Amino acid sequence: MTHKIRIHLADDHQVLIDGLTNLLQTVHNFEVVGNSLNGTTVYDDVVLNTADILVLDISMPKKDGIEVLKEFDQKGFPCKVIILSSYDDLKIIKEVMKLGAKGYLTKKCAGENIIEAIEAVYQGQEYFCDAVREKIFNSFTQNNPKLNKPLYVENPILSAREIEIITLISLEYSGKEISEQLFISMNTVETHRKNIMKKLQTKNTIGLVKYALKNNLINP
Repeated sequence: MTHKIRIHLADDHQVLIDGLTNLLQTVHNFEVVGNSLNGTTVYDDVVLNTADILVLDISMPKKDGIEVLKEFDQKGFPCKVIILSSYDDLKIIKEVMKLGAKGYLTKKCAGENIIEAIEAVYQGQEYFCDAVREKIFNSFTQNNPKLNKPLYVENPILSAREIEIITLISLEYSGKEISEQLFISMNTVETHRKNIMKKLQTKNTIGLVKYALKNNLINP
């Protein structure tokens, strides 16, 4: 029997919780096991409901999402956390990721991405919606004269994330730098690198750089 992904929702708007619940319950291996309308009860609710994933808002009464993450950090994470927020401020994004969140989506893209985000984070990956990922990437590379913008173009071979990774590798950023600045694990960076090399049928970094130059991802 397939294990259902147990999801807990924390947001101060009942309408949003109801809407997400209705959406998530259409997925056969998802189960919404509970919800919290304020931050003070989130930790105990998640433990009680043995949730696998917590979808957490930043703006919560009594105790906000950042304080909830700090509580999780102190007591030990009982589940993986995805932030779902109206805020797309880079400072807030960086703070919650450093506190242990594994994903970040804005409420504008929740309907399109929340199912994909939950599946990815449950499987041990990090997840960002396009708007958040682009903001993080641009903050990391904004002062690099070799970066050829705009970067976000359709590519028949590579995904948007793979385009970012091959670009950063070609700009001579180390795996550690990419990991730290994009808030993804070293293992994720390495997995992307291997997948890119397999897709492009190249055996070394020189091949990646040649591809980046040929496709105008970076300037000579």
